[in-house]
Amino acid sequence: MAKDKPLTAKSSIGTWLKHPAGGPLIRDLLTQAGVDERVLTPLKILPLQQLVTMSQGQMPQSMVDDLVLKANGGVAVDPEDDVEDESASAVTGSQRFAGRTVIVTGAASGIGRATAERIAREGGRVIAVDISEEKLNELAATLPASEIVVVAGDITKQESVDAIVAAAGERIDGLANVAGINDDFSPLHETSDAMWDRVIGVNLTGAFKLSRAVIPVMLAAGQGSIVNIASEAGLRGNASGNAYTVSKHGVIGLTRSAAFMYGREGLRINAVAPGGVATGIPFPPHVSESGQAKLTPYQMQIPTLATAEQLAASITFLLSDDGVNINGVVLPSDGGWSIQ
Repeated sequence: MAKDKPLTAKSSIGTWLKHPAGGPLIRDLLTQAGVDERVLTPLKILPLQQLVTMSQGQMPQSMVDDLVLKANGGVAVDPEDDVEDESASAVTGSQRFAGRTVIVTGAASGIGRATAERIAREGGRVIAVDISEEKLNELAATLPASEIVVVAGDITKQESVDAIVAAAGERIDGLANVAGINDDFSPLHETSDAMWDRVIGVNLTGAFKLSRAVIPVMLAAGQGSIVNIASEAGLRGNASGNAYTVSKHGVIGLTRSAAFMYGREGLRINAVAPGGVATGIPFPPHVSESGQAKLTPYQMQIPTLATAEQLAASITFLLSDDGVNINGVVLPSDGGWSIQ
C-alpha cells in the first residue's frame, strides 16, 4: 500500500499499524489504555471498523471516525474508496444457489447473517431463522431484490422447527445450522443446570431437531447439503467452558453419524469449525474466574481472528456443489489454530 493512500474504517488493522500516520495513532491509543500492541496480532486482518462491534460499546463509532480523520490530516474520505477491503470481501457474482432453497439459523447477526447474505446474493431463496424478528426484517430489507423468508422462533422448540420447514415448502436444498450461544467458561463442577441446558439446547439439540425435520425432504429429492457449525472447542478441550465444549463435540458426532447414514442417498453432511471470529456475540454476564484463568493462555494462541464473511465463504463452499465430493468432513476454518 502506498504511503499516501488514505486510510478508512475499512482498512485492516495491519494496514493501519504499517501506515506512517495511522500507526502512531493506534499505538498512542493502546498506550493510553495500558494495552500491549501484541494484543492486536490476531486482529491484523480485520478492518478497523470491526473493533466497534467487538468492543460491545467500549469503543464508540466516534472514536473510529476521529482516528480516520486524524490519519488523513483532517480530510474526510469515503470508506468505499478502500480497494483493499473490496478485493478481500467482494462476492464474485456467482449464482451457485440459483433456484435453491437454503435454511440458515442464527441469521440475524454474525456468521449466520453473513451466510444468509451470501446465499441470497448468489441467487438462493433463504429461509432466515432467528429469535429476533426485528433483526431478521432488517436483513431482508438490505437485500430487497432477493427472496428472504423470515421465520422468528426458537430452534429448541418443536413448534418453531415445524414453522421453519413449512416456510421452506416442498423443496429444501440446504441447511446451515449456525445458531449458537457461548457458555460462561465454567469447568464441569461449576456448570449450572441452567447453563448446561441452554447451551446444549441451542448448540446441539436445535441442530438435531432441525436436521431431523429436513432430512426426509432431502431424502425424497435424493439430494441435499447440511453444514453444521462446530468450533475449535469441538476439536480440543482448552478452547472454552464445559457446556460449550461438550455441545460442539456433540455437533461433530451428529455430523459424522448423519454423513455415514445418508451418504449413499445423495445427502452431504459436513461441519465447519471456526476459531476466533470477530462477531461481538456476548458472553454471559458472570464468567467463571477459574475457568477463564485456565483458558486464557491457550486462547491467546489464536493465530488470527476471522470475519463473519470469511466463515460464510467456508460454509457456502460446503453447502454448494463446489463441495460435491465432500461428506462427513469437519473443516477447521480457524487460521491454523487447530494445528497447534
